[in-house]
Amino acid sequence: MRKRRFNLPVKIIITLAIISLAISFLIGYIWKVLTTSEFFSVKQVIVRNSDASFDYLKGRNIFSLDLGVQSRQVAAGCPDCRKVRFTRVFPNCIFIDFLKRKPLALVKFYRNFVIDEQGVLFYSDSTDEESGLPVIYGLETKIFAPKPGTKYKRLELDLAISIIKEFNANKSFRDFTLKSVDVRDLSSAGFFVLLSKLIVDYKKPAAPLPGSGFEVRTGETNIRGKMMILGGLVIQAHKDWGNIKYIDLRFKEAVIKLNNAK
Repeated sequence: MRKRRFNLPVKIIITLAIISLAISFLIGYIWKVLTTSEFFSVKQVIVRNSDASFDYLKGRNIFSLDLGVQSRQVAAGCPDCRKVRFTRVFPNCIFIDFLKRKPLALVKFYRNFVIDEQGVLFYSDSTDEESGLPVIYGLETKIFAPKPGTKYKRLELDLAISIIKEFNANKSFRDFTLKSVDVRDLSSAGFFVLLSKLIVDYKKPAAPLPGSGFEVRTGETNIRGKMMILGGLVIQAHKDWGNIKYIDLRFKEAVIKLNNAK
């Protein structure tokens, strides 16, 4: 049985080719007009969250700028930014937004660094010590020569971030301040909390000094579950907050050690 052949008429093929060429020429002409017209030359650059100058963009055509390349180049020099966004505002303006990383904790190395919840390190400023950020200890021998803007994956770092995030998310700890997290030894990892001055004054004479606190030992597993247990314990032991020495959550039964216990 012979196969049928379906041939398009030559006239239709020629017509389609002419239309395609016409569209290509039209698009090319429009693009040339857009990229050479003075009407679309950048006259204003608006920058948010940075003092950096971008005057070098002025006078350049808004369409000819590769904003993706510009964004990556600027972000590479801004480690405390999770992203630098370039946006065209027609007809002749570029809007640049520096999206800053949110500090989660301080990390002590040869100098102070700040880390966000993604595990990216960046330089701290002079106000971080006064901002109430917790300090992570135990990474000095795990991360060598840290570089700002770099994301690090370490078990100790992941554990510290998990502890901080779960602590911040638990409303039972609203009257406490997370002072530090110690991950030098994963099996005995934990953190130290401070009582607010209001609690300390209210609990007199059980709380010896304003700003006192206690240690919590979590270990390295099931941090969310242990934070829930801890939340229940601090509610039950509210009369002894100022007298707690440490709470150990590493065993089947939680252990609460008081300062005046024998």
